[in-house]
Amino acid sequence: MSNFDRILQEGVAAGAAPGASATVVDHSGVRWEGAAGERVLGSNVAMTIDTVGAIHSMTKAITGAAAMQLVEQGKLSLDSPASEVIPWLGEVQVLSGFDTDGQPQTRPPKTPVTLRQLLTHTSGFVYEIWNENDVRWRQATETPSLFSLKNAALRAPLAFDPGTRWEYGTGIDWTGKMVEAASGLTLGSYFEQNLTGPLGMKDTAFSHTPSMLERTAGLHTREKNGALVCAEPNEPAKPEYEMGGGGLHSTMSDYGRFIRMMLNRGTLEGEQLLKETTVAEMVTNQIGDLRVCPLKTAAPAYSNDAEFFPGEPKSWGLTFQINETPCETGRPAGTLMWAGLANSFFWIDMEAGVGGSYLSQILPFGDSRSLDLFFEIEREVYRQAR
Repeated sequence: MSNFDRILQEGVAAGAAPGASATVVDHSGVRWEGAAGERVLGSNVAMTIDTVGAIHSMTKAITGAAAMQLVEQGKLSLDSPASEVIPWLGEVQVLSGFDTDGQPQTRPPKTPVTLRQLLTHTSGFVYEIWNENDVRWRQATETPSLFSLKNAALRAPLAFDPGTRWEYGTGIDWTGKMVEAASGLTLGSYFEQNLTGPLGMKDTAFSHTPSMLERTAGLHTREKNGALVCAEPNEPAKPEYEMGGGGLHSTMSDYGRFIRMMLNRGTLEGEQLLKETTVAEMVTNQIGDLRVCPLKTAAPAYSNDAEFFPGEPKSWGLTFQINETPCETGRPAGTLMWAGLANSFFWIDMEAGVGGSYLSQILPFGDSRSLDLFFEIEREVYRQAR
């Protein structure tokens, strides 16, 4: 048994997750992949490396890559007004407050929203999970939740003027809409033709194939006493759009192939998906002196208060969080990472040429035990490199 297998098995046995799968990759291939535990608590159906799970916001990196392909082709522009592609983005207002009757007050933004801002969470679009004013606005206007996957749910006001701060939000859902408008394809079809298909990511899609459905892990929740219980997934039967910010289902074997493409600066096994210069832009700070802020929950059922490497400075690329300093896990400054709502995680170390991804299916987000298990796998990578 490898150290990675031992770490994963012991972590799951100690209650980090009912089941988890993970992979570690480098330029040339897969260093390790493994799984432990059960797909569904109490099912006795083993978690495997080809287990499918909802990867939620790990979708963002793939949508960002799609957008950058279209930037290369001149079909999208990072810094032109996004309203040139999606006219409504020229009509969006900034939420300035609420009147004495609780009705929203809005004003025009000082500058137009751009694709670069949508990709970097500096556009002003936010998530209801981590923004109480957005929750209040939706209640006052009877606008559906983002979880409804209704188009109307995306038409929310900005929380601040574009480019003035960082706050996690729906910018990459709008990026997905821009990819569709510029390509003439649905987002899923665009991925299949230009990214996931060429990369051989056969188990990555917005909707399950029959084979994917047979291998899907169940959703669980962590109760306040630390116990894990099975939960019902909250997915609409007929989504109105494919969520570029968080709609994909995938396996860690598949996601490892995307990471390898990034490590190889746009190419995997002879398929060039992005130019090397494009990847170089994607993996460097795109928000200047702004910094990533902690996520303070407005929806405790979905997320804890969350921050990766608390107190350490973090910037944002296209579309990754970037650590500005070395971290205790061993990753150097400049390493990329992000996560999915059900506690899936990945990291990409361009300097060392190594990365990995981890899947569990637990709410709320920011589960410390599942995150610690992911970090322990990462630590082992850097221990072995010493």
